[in-house]
Amino acid sequence: MRYEKITNSFYIENRKSFAKKMLPNSVAIFSTNDPLPTNADGTFGFIQNSTFFYLTGIDQEDGYLIIDKRKIPHQEILFVRETNEKIRVWEGEMLSKEQAREISGVENVEWSAIFWKTIGNYLNSCLSIYTHIDLSQGKDTAFKSREKYLTTLLKRKFQNKNFINASDIIDNLRITKHSLEIIQIKKAVEITKLGFERAAKFMKAGIYEFELEAEISYEFYKRRSRNHAFQPIMAAGKNACVLHYISNNEVCKSGDTILMDFGAEYGNYKADMTRVLPVNGKFTERQAEVYQSVLDVMHTIKKQMVVGNTIADLKKETQNLIGKELIKLGLCSAFDLKNEPKTILTYFPHGVSHHLGLDVHDVGDRKRPLEEGMLLTLEPGIYIEEENLGIRLENDILITKNGNEDLMKDIPLEIVEIENLMK
Repeated sequence: MRYEKITNSFYIENRKSFAKKMLPNSVAIFSTNDPLPTNADGTFGFIQNSTFFYLTGIDQEDGYLIIDKRKIPHQEILFVRETNEKIRVWEGEMLSKEQAREISGVENVEWSAIFWKTIGNYLNSCLSIYTHIDLSQGKDTAFKSREKYLTTLLKRKFQNKNFINASDIIDNLRITKHSLEIIQIKKAVEITKLGFERAAKFMKAGIYEFELEAEISYEFYKRRSRNHAFQPIMAAGKNACVLHYISNNEVCKSGDTILMDFGAEYGNYKADMTRVLPVNGKFTERQAEVYQSVLDVMHTIKKQMVVGNTIADLKKETQNLIGKELIKLGLCSAFDLKNEPKTILTYFPHGVSHHLGLDVHDVGDRKRPLEEGMLLTLEPGIYIEEENLGIRLENDILITKNGNEDLMKDIPLEIVEIENLMK
């Protein structure tokens, strides 16, 4: 097994918690993702639908979950793909019913081939149907996921039913992390740390950005991470001022810094970290000055990541602190900021935090007060395009009852730590 699985009691409790929030006489249907196609018969590979995984622990395609609340207690049925001779030869064995039952804790397991033949038995007599549509879908993309396609088909077939998006319930469950989830994320963080340390020791003038990415990838795969948590950013020099730079194809030059934004995946859970390295091993005076400004903001905001605060308010305070640092750095004056507050957005154009978990940008309302068990990133930055310099620093922060826990506290961050690591 590539990664150590979470006990099925976790998924059993997740389904119970969801069912409690369902309306009476309703049925919920969830689906897996499909492998994304390339051309001809090729695919990009498979990454499971986060909600389906959260409810079942099943990590293969062509599956469905039904939670039936027409009666109390609710009933569950899981559909998984059956291995046939062609699949066995080309792809290997899929999960057996017994294996799916053991992973998910769902007692009633059937083959996916009969899903559409049996779905009417559940939906004809119910009043409401829950399907899941990721609330982020539809933003700047025409892509239709399997879950969106499933919803479209069900609405055509059962037009007289009340359809409800299950995301309102499931997002509220996923937004706080169980201790078992934190264990998985800490493993992803540890793998990320090892990847970073390997890259830092490999760093030297003349290498390409993608060579640095390759060193990190080697460490990830060696440590049982199946993928990067997202497309890694290896941005040397001026490239660091492009927030989502992913080309990673330019040479790292002596005298420049390189901004590295990446994270490992472990068991579908994600880490997200940003560090900045001096290409030749030592920051210039100006680079260190800007780096320390960002680091000071980071330290201050981390203290404010406590129960009751909000991401929206953290961003406002970060912008205020960045403004003060811009004055110290000679990038603007107090007069400039007073008369043109948008000046801050020139040097700090993004947010300071987002939720983290099964997705890198995990579910969660940025105006919702922080609660114990929420996991967020902290990532202030200053980008000076005219100096070909971009500094962003990012750690993963767990909100606790009495403050927070920095899951990346053991990964070098201070200037002296970075320079010592590269010696």
